[in-house]
Parts: sequence; C-alpha cells; structure tokens
Amino acid sequence: MSLFDLSGKTAIVTGSTRGIGKAIAEHYAAHGANVVISSRTADMCEAVAAEINARDGGRAIALPASISSKQALKDMVAKARDAFGGIDILVANAASNPHYGPMASITDEAFRKILDNNIISNHWLAQLCLPDMIEKRDGAIIIISSIGGLRGSPVIGAYCISKAADMQIARNYAVEYGKHNIRTNCIAPGLIRTDFAKALWDSPEAEAQFNASHPMRRMGVADELAGAALFLGSAAGSYVNGQTIVVDGGSTIGR
Repeated sequence: MSLFDLSGKTAIVTGSTRGIGKAIAEHYAAHGANVVISSRTADMCEAVAAEINARDGGRAIALPASISSKQALKDMVAKARDAFGGIDILVANAASNPHYGPMASITDEAFRKILDNNIISNHWLAQLCLPDMIEKRDGAIIIISSIGGLRGSPVIGAYCISKAADMQIARNYAVEYGKHNIRTNCIAPGLIRTDFAKALWDSPEAEAQFNASHPMRRMGVADELAGAALFLGSAAGSYVNGQTIVVDGGSTIGR
C-alpha cells in the first residue's frame, strides 16, 4: 500500500474554495479521499466540489459554513458524517486577517475576530471531529498556521499572534490525544501567491523586493503546500505529532 494512499478516508478542509485549502482538497481527492469542501459561500463550494468530482479520484461534497459560528460548524461536521461516515482528517485552513498595520491601530473588534476565527474555531473543529477519531483510534488534525507565528511583524502582528497560538494548540492536542493514535500538527507557510495574502504581494515593487531577498528568488504557490498536508494526513506521517512543518522556500532562514 502506498504511504500516501487516502482511499476510504474522509477529510474536512475548511477554506477550501481557493488557495491553499483548495489545493489540499484537490490532492487529497486525487489520492482517494472523500473530501468536504467548506467555506462561507455555497456556490463556490459547489463549484469546487463539482471540479473535483469531474476528475478521477475521491468524492467531494459541498458543505458551506462560517468558522465564526459554532453551530454552523456543528451542522457541517454532522452532515459530513451523514454523507461519509466518521471523520478521519481535519484540515483547519480557514482564517481571517481584517487588519494591516501596527498593533496600536487595531480595534478590539478586529483583534477579537482574528483570535476567534484563527484560534477558537480550530479548537471547535477539533472537538467536533475528535470523537470519530477516538473511536477509530486513528486520525489527523492539521492546522494551517504561518511563519508569522515564528516572528513579529509591524504589519500583521495580530495575525502572527494567532498563528503562534495555533502552533501551541497543535502541541497541546498532540499531548492530550496522542494516546488515541491521533496526530495533531501545523503547517507554517511562508508568503504564498493567494488571494488571502494579496495585500502583501500585489504590486510589482513588493514582489520584486520579496524575490530579491528570498533564497529561491520567488514566491510559493498553493500546490506547494499540498504535499506537506498529504504527508501529515496519510500513513507517511503516522509518527509525526505536535510539530510545525515550515514550508516557505527558505524565508525564515535566508532573509
């Protein structure tokens, strides 16, 4: 059996209508998984599920839900369970970043939104999926963090704080649930060419400056994150627990 085979597995991937989440969902399906496509927008979820189902591989269903609503997440997980059975893999990818600028200028409302959507929602999702994993004595929780969680920033400081907390969630869940053969890990991307990060790269000057100081002289693309998620979600990553895997082309060591 291939170490990366996901046949018969069910994966929920939040924020999977574009960018990193979509790339992970597509590659999971290509390796045999049943995939739940979820974001706030129903028609976008349906479109991505249809794209995946038109190809060979696993099956996808669209279950829109906002990560800001615990009830919406409860309903989404319940419907996923009804459709596919127990949840094997959770990829908590969806996040928010409504503020660009120094910490002194962030409103309480924006700060709370970042903390709620980037930290607490991941805890909710894990708690909703864990019973299935405990019953099976097997499972993988993968949180998409950021290299921002490893350093400070004068522009996205609150986001970086939330992403550092995600790394600690992974460590704590690894300690608490490892005895059930459940692995919890983070992936920490660098700057990736996605709509979510567009404010950081969407000008020729900003991109040129980034490329000039980057070890690989280029920005990453969403597909380059999917391999790490496939590794962590499959048998290939069966003894990796509580870790943060940095996928940044060398940003954190070379700039």
